[in-house]
Amino acid sequence: MKSLTTWFRPFSARLFALCAVGILYHAAQLPILPAGERREMAARFHFVATPLPQLPGKTETVRSTAPSLRQIDGWISAVGAAAALYDLDGDGLPNDVCYVDTRTNQVIVAPVPGTGDRYRPFLLNPAPLLYDTSTMAPMGCLPGHMTEGALADVLVYYWGRSPVAFLRKSQEPLGADAFVPVEIVPDHPRWYTNAAVFADLTGSGHADLVIANYFQDGARILDAAASGSETMQHGMPRAYNGGGKHFLRWSGASAGPDPSVTFNEVQVDLDPEVSAGWTLALGAADLNGDQLPELYFANDFGPDRLLLNRSTPNKLRFVLMHGAKDLTTPNSKVLGRDSFKGMGVDFGDIDGTGRLAIFVSNITEPYALEESNFLWVANDRAWDEKRQLAPYADRAEQRGVARSGWAWDAKLADFDNSGRLEIVQAMGFLQGKVNRWPELQELAMANDELLSNPRVWPRLRAGDAISDHDHNAFFVQSQDGTYFDLARDIGLEPVDRDYVSRGIAVADVDGSGRLSFVVANQWAPSTFYRNEGPTKNAFLGLHLRYPVGKATSVEVTPGHPSTAGPSRPAIGATIFVTLPGGKRMEAQVDGGNGHSGKRSPDLHFGLGPLPATAPVKVEIRWRNGGEQLQRTMLTLTPGWYTVRLGAGNSAQGVE
Repeated sequence: MKSLTTWFRPFSARLFALCAVGILYHAAQLPILPAGERREMAARFHFVATPLPQLPGKTETVRSTAPSLRQIDGWISAVGAAAALYDLDGDGLPNDVCYVDTRTNQVIVAPVPGTGDRYRPFLLNPAPLLYDTSTMAPMGCLPGHMTEGALADVLVYYWGRSPVAFLRKSQEPLGADAFVPVEIVPDHPRWYTNAAVFADLTGSGHADLVIANYFQDGARILDAAASGSETMQHGMPRAYNGGGKHFLRWSGASAGPDPSVTFNEVQVDLDPEVSAGWTLALGAADLNGDQLPELYFANDFGPDRLLLNRSTPNKLRFVLMHGAKDLTTPNSKVLGRDSFKGMGVDFGDIDGTGRLAIFVSNITEPYALEESNFLWVANDRAWDEKRQLAPYADRAEQRGVARSGWAWDAKLADFDNSGRLEIVQAMGFLQGKVNRWPELQELAMANDELLSNPRVWPRLRAGDAISDHDHNAFFVQSQDGTYFDLARDIGLEPVDRDYVSRGIAVADVDGSGRLSFVVANQWAPSTFYRNEGPTKNAFLGLHLRYPVGKATSVEVTPGHPSTAGPSRPAIGATIFVTLPGGKRMEAQVDGGNGHSGKRSPDLHFGLGPLPATAPVKVEIRWRNGGEQLQRTMLTLTPGWYTVRLGAGNSAQGVE
């Protein structure tokens, strides 16, 4: 008779494999939030949805494309919905919305619903500049102060041409006649821009412009009369044949009835694998404390790129950085080594450590492309420029935000003033009736040498569906720091939704201290979500501004910019808020980070159940055009303040 050991031996390997599969399956499950705690967390949030207005125009559901791209015109037509919240009428509140309605290919400016009929919605039309609706389409609007006057301008970027600056005439009531369209790039080259950000690249005190294009510069993607074959990506994981990266230095402007601005394009020494990535989102933030913004390029079809800023006043210089790898970290989860589909990026201090984390949206379908969102959290390592190592590790899986669906723009914000940041994320790819995931899976496994030829692609046209079931995510932190998606629990997303989303814009539109947001939907009405949550938590709101003209000292005024002297946002300035218990939170003035959604540049901190008279310590850091960092220390109570930055104290050596 065989011994039990001899009898068992043939089955041992199989049993071991089954046990391993079971352990891995259990480890891969998302954490479960008890029902009572889930209801309690969801009760902190309440949003009321209102569609943004649609203006008359020819309605479409797909774009005309070059003949070689016609069988994938649904894929080509999958981006363009965009939104930005800003103060465009000068009343001191970011209660104006600029958005791209893909159904009519219009760029619309309108009052945020529920903030009063201060003016009629109108279009930003680039005429008399060259603009051909048969070969060009708007992709996003980026408000800013390009003329450095008190009234805001708007940059609109496109597929099929370079961006146009819509400069505000002084003293002209807000409306279509209040803006002058101006070329900022000579000869309006054929660019395909999906990301743009204002950033003070050298600490000059002026907002430069970084443009990241998707398709190759000079392509004819939307030209139905184009001959020949357009080029798609050279592979899914490592494609370096995309659009150019353009650095436009601000060099002068004038405000008034005939406004002007001059940007000079500067050639930057970038590795070809950086300069020709297929970029869908772009972020700029100071991550190492020198008040010069690092740049994060979220790339489709290849690794994301983090550039350490080593620029001087006279020269732009960036160092390509990546994360450190250890024995337990796969390459795909190391910063700069991934092959995931970067679709959105935002920065936020998620744990109140005084250091910004980086959240990146990717395609994270659980039964399709097995990828992951990223949550790059700073660790205790130092920046190592010589070895090109950045001190970030991915914590998306541990924190519960690794998987959500086909994700696009994302914004980190504190919607209940608890002192913890939520994450709202736009989701879904193609809305239709015929599921094309099997074909897309085959395409993802195809030989990379074939993918650049669109004729080998499967049909992906209007009416075809990919991830149209995904709902927009609303991640909320539990007490232990794990995030849970409560979008359906708070009624944010209908079960039977018939649209997919792209851009997210966030702002306190009414000065109440509660953040609301806009979601730009592709080929569908876009929506404003007014925050009517029941929170009684305190907040601190700060408008960090540079004065129009010179100031010799830092000036603090309660309320909003309309109550202070003329000013413009201090793009890139940093604030650290320290609560009485010692918690320290960081935020920076945002110049347009993300995919196609742009938040207001105002800074908002949830303070939790802090008394209205409790003192809050505030440290502000910025550069004013000199070599030295500037710093000022304030003590404020909760509420909104306008801070005009003049001369501060030297902050060299501050960490």
